[in-house]
Amino acid sequence: MPYIHVRITDEGVSDDQKAAIIRGATDLMVDILGKEPATTHVVIEEVALANWGVGGLPVEQYRDARRALVEG
Repeated sequence: MPYIHVRITDEGVSDDQKAAIIRGATDLMVDILGKEPATTHVVIEEVALANWGVGGLPVEQYRDARRALVEG
């Protein structure tokens, strides 16, 4: 009985997008591991953007730094 926990930032993900994530994650378990869809659990947890960090920075600062590099 697979349990898949997906964490994403709370940046306006729609119910349709969440349904697609659930469907896709379930399909991965079926296709790769041969698991039963009926016993595959997927939980999506939305994390406040202020609580997410990348590369030692809050994600918004990280994105700003990356953008500055690209725009050079």
